[in-house]
Amino acid sequence: MLLINSLLFALSITGPICLLLLLGFILRRSQMMNTGFIEGASKLVFNIALPMLLFTSIAQSDFSEIISLSLIGYGLAITLIIYLLLEWWASLAISNRLLRGIAVQGAFRANMAIIGLAYVNNAYGSTGVAAAAMYVACLTILYNILAVITLSRSLNQGEALRAKHLIIGIAKNPIIIGILLALPFAFIEWSIPAALIKTGDYLAQLTLPLALLCAGASLQLKTNTEETRLLPTIALLRLVAIPLVITLGGYLLGFRDMELTLLFLINATPTAAASYVMVSAMKGNSVLAANIIAMTTLGSLFTTSLGAALFKALGWLQ
Repeated sequence: MLLINSLLFALSITGPICLLLLLGFILRRSQMMNTGFIEGASKLVFNIALPMLLFTSIAQSDFSEIISLSLIGYGLAITLIIYLLLEWWASLAISNRLLRGIAVQGAFRANMAIIGLAYVNNAYGSTGVAAAAMYVACLTILYNILAVITLSRSLNQGEALRAKHLIIGIAKNPIIIGILLALPFAFIEWSIPAALIKTGDYLAQLTLPLALLCAGASLQLKTNTEETRLLPTIALLRLVAIPLVITLGGYLLGFRDMELTLLFLINATPTAAASYVMVSAMKGNSVLAANIIAMTTLGSLFTTSLGAALFKALGWLQ
């Protein structure tokens, strides 16, 4: 009975996400969502709605609930270690150098900002989103830096390694801007006019449903024999090995309850859609990048549900 209750609880977290992704996939195939709509809606989410979701969540929260320096420090350190191990693995296991950076990015770059925050929101509401926001922001910076490095090394795009390009890209990231703008309101407890808060709430409520519909509509189920053998390994790394290592490491370091659950929910997510955009822009194998996103997105619905059920059974997820 406990197992059934735990599974039902886990499905209450992952089920709505699964249904929205499926709906997006169906709407795209029925042409109710075309390429132009998906591109426009994705830009709206990334540039306005998602930053507003993070802004409103943080600005209306107690600063003490927002940031855990130890959690952020651990997340940055373990992600860097995992990245270095993945580079070592790719150099040994993947003979085609042009595929190495794509595989490494596909394994370490979790979709924290969209699906991760959706999981957290379903589990803990706005309190959880506020608590996870700074972790997501800091990891987003590191993800972008590591992605540029691994793809540049793999695809021989030395120009992209310039520090100036990295700094400008990070400084212009709407997610980071939204979080930084919200911090004074949380720290100093500035009040925001009710009309602005209400407007922000409307935009924030738009974020996750629209983002998940676009993610589902963007799934591509293409096959190519050259990289087919890589997909199961990358999916297992992204969905099983890496979340297990990060969560177990967090447990051993003393993280418990919501902090430990946040570590799992955020890092058990599929490969970020931004990985496809970056590979395509750098003239890499975009088919492999798209397949990694598709396989990990579908697979994460099962692995995250099982993990959440285990957390519930152990009493770590209330």
